[in-house]
Amino acid sequence: MGHEQIGLSASHGTASSGRDERYRAFISYSHVDEHAAARLHRWLESYRLPRTVVGRSTARGEIGRKLSPIFRDRTEFPASGDLHEEVTSALSASACLVVLCSPAARASRWVNQEIALFRSLHPDRPILAALIDGEPADAFPPALTQPGPNGVVREPIAADFRRRGDGARLARLKIVAGIAGLALDELVQRDAQRQLHRVAAITIASLALAVLLLTMLIFAINARNEADRQRQQAEGLIEFMLTDLRSRLQGVGRLDILGSVNERALAYYGEQGDLTLLPSESLERRARVLHAMGEDDHRRGDLAGAIAKFREAQRVTGTLLAAIPNDPPRIYAHAQSEFWLGYTDFLRHQLAAAQPHFEQYLQLALQLTTIDPNNVAYQREVGYAEGNLCSLNLVRSADATATLRSCRAALETMRDVAAASPRDLGVQLDLANRYAWLADALKAGGRDDQALDQRRRQAAILDKLVAADPKNASYRQDWILSRYAIATSLRDLGEMSASLRSAREARAAISQLTAADPDNVDWHRWRSRIEKTFPQTAKEN
Repeated sequence: MGHEQIGLSASHGTASSGRDERYRAFISYSHVDEHAAARLHRWLESYRLPRTVVGRSTARGEIGRKLSPIFRDRTEFPASGDLHEEVTSALSASACLVVLCSPAARASRWVNQEIALFRSLHPDRPILAALIDGEPADAFPPALTQPGPNGVVREPIAADFRRRGDGARLARLKIVAGIAGLALDELVQRDAQRQLHRVAAITIASLALAVLLLTMLIFAINARNEADRQRQQAEGLIEFMLTDLRSRLQGVGRLDILGSVNERALAYYGEQGDLTLLPSESLERRARVLHAMGEDDHRRGDLAGAIAKFREAQRVTGTLLAAIPNDPPRIYAHAQSEFWLGYTDFLRHQLAAAQPHFEQYLQLALQLTTIDPNNVAYQREVGYAEGNLCSLNLVRSADATATLRSCRAALETMRDVAAASPRDLGVQLDLANRYAWLADALKAGGRDDQALDQRRRQAAILDKLVAADPKNASYRQDWILSRYAIATSLRDLGEMSASLRSAREARAAISQLTAADPDNVDWHRWRSRIEKTFPQTAKEN
């Protein structure tokens, strides 16, 4: 819908007395905030209003048990200045508008157009602001605060989802109150009662389970070894809190309770000293808990905390493996400890520290394939381990011979894995990456013609992946980068015409991606890089 058409629709849509409201709300957001929008959408549609208010008439109409349906656009906009027809129709049929406010939303012309069109169509229907990031001045789209008919600048009251604001729980209830036309206090009181009931139920169930576990321990433990009884009880409780109880607490949003438990558990395990004196089941439990804690830290970006857990896990899995050196599960567990330590050091750019861990990971993976040569999962571990060393050598600009050797080994192993798993698209993507790494290694050694051949092999795989899943943006991005790499290799070999053709393919494809998602900064950077390297493409549509 162009600007003239927007004005026409507004003139016809202001008569909202018909209340064509197929949707209780329309969620407007920048696609940068896709995950936040999806979470809010799922929560709103699953939220059940208190039975005491169901059937009540408010300014928003009669209150039902649920708020659904709520419209959230899941498509990417085309490269034009017009709103999608489906979006325009949904705005016309929505009882209110919920705007996810953030710096990305303020910069999005689509969000701004949706607010302006909704306000034109329905001047009497509410617009609710959900502040998810940034300060109001940096996050509110211009149309949200533009002066009203009386010339006064609008100052919307936002549901502040930030931690220093309302917090997610209260902010969501504010949105519900705005959609339903209820007083916030009614929802807050009902929500507090619900949370209290849930916590009470979980507490009773946890206490009952704890009593049951304690009873079983009493009958199982040898009364002659009181110290061993206390140790097993403590370890069982720690594992319970870090596994079963964590999953239960997810339902009421109280994972913060387990923060101190993690620290206490780590301190407890750090004081155990000589691990050879502990039974194997205690060590296995210890390793599982430490790996879980380390991976949690890693996902949160706490690399220092993660490496502390992984180091302690390595000490545990190493002790287990020393007791039974040829046991595949113990070899595999220790291999994961070595990988995580190496990978965390690699992310911290401590490359010298990462190398011995990656090398040990490879030796353990090779040991697994020696025990079971036909196990494809073990072969893939070898491919991963060799790929780690290849990446490490490329980043370090190591000896060209050593780099080529590690990258060739990673490629050959993944070829074998791909031959054994021809339908696994993940393996195919792994294989394509290894062709790219070998190409980089060859190019670094001055073998441009051979590097070009490897890039073409990578591109052939990516052609098939994109054909199998055309909407997969990750596949499409890798396809674009492979075409760009081929273009630079052809240019270095003096094949200017072929080089420009490949560059044009890359530029055309990246232009499609940026047009579909104008807020994707990485794609804009790659487009600029392609146009800078090949200026001729920037002059073409």
